[in-house]
Amino acid sequence: MDKPIEHHVLSDGDTEVTVLSIGCAIQDWIVGGRRVVLGYENFEDYRENPMSMGITIGRVANRTADCSFELDGATYHLTSRGGQHHLHGGPGGLGWRSWSMTDQTDTAVKLKLHSPDGDQGYPGAVDFEVQLSLNNGALTWDMTAIPDRKTPINMAQHVYFNLAGQGDILDHWFRLKASHYTPTGPDLIPTGDIAPVDRTRFDFREGCVLREKGDFGEGYDLNYALDLGGGPAAEVQSQDGMTLQMWTNRKGLQFYTCGHLGPFGSPHPGVTHKPFAGFCIEAQDFPNTVNTPAFGSVYCTPDSPYRQRTTIRISLD
Repeated sequence: MDKPIEHHVLSDGDTEVTVLSIGCAIQDWIVGGRRVVLGYENFEDYRENPMSMGITIGRVANRTADCSFELDGATYHLTSRGGQHHLHGGPGGLGWRSWSMTDQTDTAVKLKLHSPDGDQGYPGAVDFEVQLSLNNGALTWDMTAIPDRKTPINMAQHVYFNLAGQGDILDHWFRLKASHYTPTGPDLIPTGDIAPVDRTRFDFREGCVLREKGDFGEGYDLNYALDLGGGPAAEVQSQDGMTLQMWTNRKGLQFYTCGHLGPFGSPHPGVTHKPFAGFCIEAQDFPNTVNTPAFGSVYCTPDSPYRQRTTIRISLD
C-alpha cells in the first residue's frame, strides 16, 4: 500500500512554500499572495506526475544515452520511462518516491530517502537527504547523497515557474550567466561539444524578453555551462516586476520553456498547463556525463559524496 503523502508549509514574511513527501516536491510557492509555480491541487497526482512537476530529480537528472553506461569494466543498464534514453532517474526515480519528512519548523524541513543497490539499474546503495530552508524570500536546497560505493549522482530540482501567476511566460525577461552551452542532437542527447553562445539564439547573457527571440519553434530545452564568479547564475522578471534570482554551486543549468507541457491531473485554479505556461531552470551537472568524458565526472564515493546547494529568491521589486 502506498504511504500517505505528507505536506509541510514553510512560511517567512509574505512567502509560503508547500513541500510534499512524494518526490520531495514543491507543490506550491506563493509570494505576496501570488502563486509563482505550476503544480497540482490533488497531492495524489504527484504519484504519476508525467511532467516531473516540482520534484527533486535523481539519481541522475536529465538524459543518459541508450539507458546505459560503463563503470570499471562493467556495463549498467538503466530503466526507461518509455523512450530510448534514461530520463530523470527512471520511472521509479527519486521524484516518484516517498521520502521521510523530519525536522519541520516554520522555515525549514528535512527529507530523507534510502535508495538500495540496483535501484533503477544503478550500482550501490545511496542515502539521500534534502534540507529545504526559507529565508527572506529565498528557498535553499541543500542536497547530499552518500553512496556505499562508486556510483554516478546528479540531482536537480524541477520546479515549473510562472512569475506572472497565469498565462504564458513569453513576456518574461531572462538573463543566464553562461557564455557556453552543450549542443544536442534531435533526441536532446548532448553531442559532446561545449559551444559558445555568441551570435546564437541561445545567448541570454545581457538579458532578453523571451518573445523577442522571435520564432523559436518548440522553445528551449538545453543545458548551459555556467560562468564562474559572483552574482546570480540566472535572473528572471515578469512584466510587473516579480523577480527570480538563482545561485548554485553546480556547473550546469538546464533551461526549459515547457514547449511540450500538456494537461494532466488537477492544475492550480485559474492555470492551464500548456506549452510556454512555465519555465524550469534546473541546476545540475552536464547531461550524459557518464558517457561523455569531456564533460568531467559525476561519480561519487563514500569518501567523496554528492553535495548541491542551490538558492532561488523570488520577490516583487
